[in-house]
Amino acid sequence: MVKGAHGYSLRNYARGIMMKYKSYLRYDEQKPGDFICTTMVVFSLLLIGFGFLTDPPGTIFRGIINIVRAPAGLITDSIIIGGMGGAFVNAGLVTLISIALLRLVKLSFTGISVACIFLMAGFSLFGKDVFNIFPIIIGGYLYSLYKKEKFSKYVYISLFGTALAPMVTEMTAIAGTEHLAVRILLMFGVGIFIGFILSPIASFTLRVHQGYNLYNVGFTAGLIGMVLASIAKSFGYEFSSRFEWSTGNNLVLSIFLFFLFSLILFTGLWYNKFQFRSAVRILRHSGRAIADFVLLDGYPVTLINMGILGICATLYVLLVGGALNGPTVGGILSICGFGAFGKHLRNCVPVVLGVVLSSFLMVWKLSDPSVLLAALFATGLAPIAGQFGWKWGILTGAIHASVVLNVGILHAGLNLYNNGFSAGLICIVMIPVIEAMQKEKSELSLAQGRN
Repeated sequence: MVKGAHGYSLRNYARGIMMKYKSYLRYDEQKPGDFICTTMVVFSLLLIGFGFLTDPPGTIFRGIINIVRAPAGLITDSIIIGGMGGAFVNAGLVTLISIALLRLVKLSFTGISVACIFLMAGFSLFGKDVFNIFPIIIGGYLYSLYKKEKFSKYVYISLFGTALAPMVTEMTAIAGTEHLAVRILLMFGVGIFIGFILSPIASFTLRVHQGYNLYNVGFTAGLIGMVLASIAKSFGYEFSSRFEWSTGNNLVLSIFLFFLFSLILFTGLWYNKFQFRSAVRILRHSGRAIADFVLLDGYPVTLINMGILGICATLYVLLVGGALNGPTVGGILSICGFGAFGKHLRNCVPVVLGVVLSSFLMVWKLSDPSVLLAALFATGLAPIAGQFGWKWGILTGAIHASVVLNVGILHAGLNLYNNGFSAGLICIVMIPVIEAMQKEKSELSLAQGRN
């Protein structure tokens, strides 16, 4: 009897585990959070798996150590610093940490969760690592304690705010190499301070650009980085410029990216019962924040949109003769992730087209590293094209290509979301002008109609 009872208990326990596992693979339109979380875990495991396919464990471990120790300002390609395996395993681990944090604060996964996780993964290929993100996140947590509110209210800003993770790493150089305790205190102190002040400033900057810059925290981080870099320079510290840019990896990275985005696209089509027409409805949104496509149209449709954007972004880099490496793959993953939160082909293409057309008049080429990143991350301004039309989108993209190449000096390259900073500045100038002209055009049409 005891043995039988024990056997049945083990069987029931195993059945319970299987049922729970299957529930995570079942898409529920009313409660998609568990299914989204599962797909994000699979995404992070794919990154780690790709890393182990390209390098042996020992090389990967040493690579991650090198990534943690190296300065992380723009442009630092983690593939050069830590090898292909180290870079992608680092990205996968940072992604898992982000997922675990969102689960820990008991948030339901939606479009903003997907965008945040993909952004964390992308920038872990050029700037973020498993160490330098934590002081800023701790700062965000302390701010929630100060406000006597749940950390879930500030967790996204804290994760996005790791755009200033290079500032944490840079503290090692500022403090020198002689006193370990001083270096650690300075690194955590500055990181915690950044995380603490991020939320109130981000709330203000969102009102400034009115949701037309999808990389709002990039604008916030740029302002904070500009102030901190200026203070450091006032004490005589000179920031060294960085340019780590790997080449020769187009074949292996394009195979991985096309596999990843095809898998995302197929998953969306599968759960959408291969009804592609319903997926087109996502194009009706302007993309202006807050545009959570998971809540608006469902996760399967969102996955279809993400897969298409990822494939198109990869093709763009290849077609203009650019290199697939840490920074460009990071930009591609960011575009894909924000396919769940504001971006689609209709509002992205005009902005990228603006960058392309401006290249015929400017002194740079589309395959230049900074211009490649400008084209990929200019899609943070996609809501302008979605709201005001493709002509304004093209003009905005062209202006962004010039502005972003000259604002990095303000924050000494320590804001990884440099394009988000540029986009915020452009919104301050462009949005009032566009709205004024739209209003004047509307009033003129109304007057003509009366006559």
